[in-house]
Formats: sequence, structure tokens, C-alpha cells
Amino acid sequence: MAIKSIKRRSIKRSDSQPSTTMSPPLSQTSHGFDYRRVHIFISVFLLLGVLVLLGISSSMWIKFGSVDQSQESSKVTKGGGIEPQIYGIQVIKEFPHDPGAFTQGLLYVENDTLFESTGLYGQSSVRKVALKTGKVEAFQKMNSSYFGEGLTLLGQRLFQVTWLKKTGFIYDRNNLSRFKEFTHQMQDGWGLATDGKVLFGSDGTSTLYHIDPKTLKVIRQDVVKYNGQEVRFLNELEFIGGEVWANVFMTDCIARISREGGMVLGWILLPQLRKGLIAAGYDGIDVLNGIAWNNKDDRVYVTGKLWPKLYEIKLLPTNKFHSADVKRLCLQSS
Repeated sequence: MAIKSIKRRSIKRSDSQPSTTMSPPLSQTSHGFDYRRVHIFISVFLLLGVLVLLGISSSMWIKFGSVDQSQESSKVTKGGGIEPQIYGIQVIKEFPHDPGAFTQGLLYVENDTLFESTGLYGQSSVRKVALKTGKVEAFQKMNSSYFGEGLTLLGQRLFQVTWLKKTGFIYDRNNLSRFKEFTHQMQDGWGLATDGKVLFGSDGTSTLYHIDPKTLKVIRQDVVKYNGQEVRFLNELEFIGGEVWANVFMTDCIARISREGGMVLGWILLPQLRKGLIAAGYDGIDVLNGIAWNNKDDRVYVTGKLWPKLYEIKLLPTNKFHSADVKRLCLQSS
């Protein structure tokens, strides 16, 4: 539109002038049109066009970059939450452990002292154990009709549940004397832990129970799931850093569970511990079971049923295992 306007003005000015036989300047045509002005205008127009295109291009790059970033973020937050981290472990220390202890519950108190609940009919017990030596310092044998299971400490009281029964016991932590029997509302007694306010319980299903320690009534139940699949056979429990950690029975896996809603926050895979013991000639060992936490020094200890060793471990994020490995190694359909 601007070019046409300039052209019309040039023609009008030429018509108003008398004709002449003189040769026009080199910058004009036979129609009296000034090419220098048009050249300047076109150059400015092209320059502006290039700048506009560059601006659009920059905006597009910024936009595409933002899309890429959001897509990357969506991978991290797929499903509205962070994809559970998978951990391997590093063994920091090894300690001796009673190879005759069918470990069902384990907890750290203080001064390198553990409390442990053991199972098997006729061999079940509650015991106080020295961490560094594995020596049993106090021992309370259970009636042969009971199969000891999960154990936790709240204040001065040790709470214990038993297998295939809804019966539990409360002991004095100082001398392990039993002073109360209770009945719980879980389907069975497998694991116990506490955050200092409520008891967390498991019964071999995918349910994580919240139990009032005063009334021993269930006040909440959460179904533990990973990628939409129920995590069954929750066994020994420990409350660590705001999470409930659970051994998954018959596996070398520990699930890190949110105390609110039962979502799996992470997995710890420890197959090297059991495989290492078997390679060393300990053929009579049973499954991984037993988690204890020294919250003062932030140290985690694990062992298993009939294991001759107890391990202090450090978690290491790993790319060795993936979701498919978790499904294969940790999740059981029935």
C-alpha cells in the first residue's frame, strides 16, 4: 500500500511539468519514477520483515522449549505424583545375630540395644539384644500355643501380636514381664510399628492399619498400592522418617509407604544379602524380615529369619532396577 502511494505521487508530479527533450537522470525511468526512494523503502521493509520473522522464531523456540520442559516434568509427575524411587543398598556394618531367632519383629531403642520378637510354636519369645555382639540380655519365652509376630515400643510398653490369632500382649520394657493381654481388630497379627502416637499394623494383606494404642481399636485403614496394584503380604513394619517401611513376605523387598493414604513412595531391593549368606554356606536361612531404625543417628538395620547376621545399611538410588523388576520381585498376585 505504501509503494502504490509513492508511485501515484510521482506520476502526478511528472504530468504537471512541461515536456522536455533532456535525458532524465539515471535515477529515474521514462515515467519519472525515483528508484532510489523505492530501493530505500524496500530495504527498510525487508529489514523489518526479517526482524519480525526473527521475533516469531524466537517466540517459537521459547514456546517449544517450554513444552519440552513440561513434558519432562510430566514424566516425573505422571499420575499426579512423583514416580517411586527404587533403591539398592550399601552394607555399612555387619553384626552377629542369633541364627536360631525366627525374627518377626525388630526395633532399636538406645545405647546399641534392640528388642526382638521371634516366632515358631514352642520357640516364640520377646528378647532384649545387644546390637554389637548379638547377645541376648533378657528373654521372655511365650506359651507354646502362641506364634510370636510383630513388636513395637510405645513409652515403656512393648506391644506384640501373634500369628493366626487376634490376641496380642503388652510387656514392660524394663524386665519383659507380661502384664496385659488384648484383642485387636486386624484379620491376623503380622507386623507392628508406631510413630509415638498411633500403632501401625499389618496382617499379611495389602491393608495398613492405624490403631489407637489406648483402646486397641482400628481408627483407619489404607490399602497399599503401587501403580494401581495392591501390595500384598505386608509383614514386619518400622516407622522411619515419617514413613512406614514394610517387609513384603517371601521377597527381598521393603516398601516405603506413605502414612497418609498408603501410597508406595519407594522400594528398597536387597537380594544380595540373602544370596550372600547362601553363597557363604548358610543354607538354612529363611526370608528377609526385620527392620530397625536408630532415629538419633539415622541408621537402618535389617536382618532375616534364622539369619546369622544383622546389617546396617545405606540406601543408594539405582538404575539397575526398574518398575518391571519391582513387579517381578516384589509384587505377588495372591
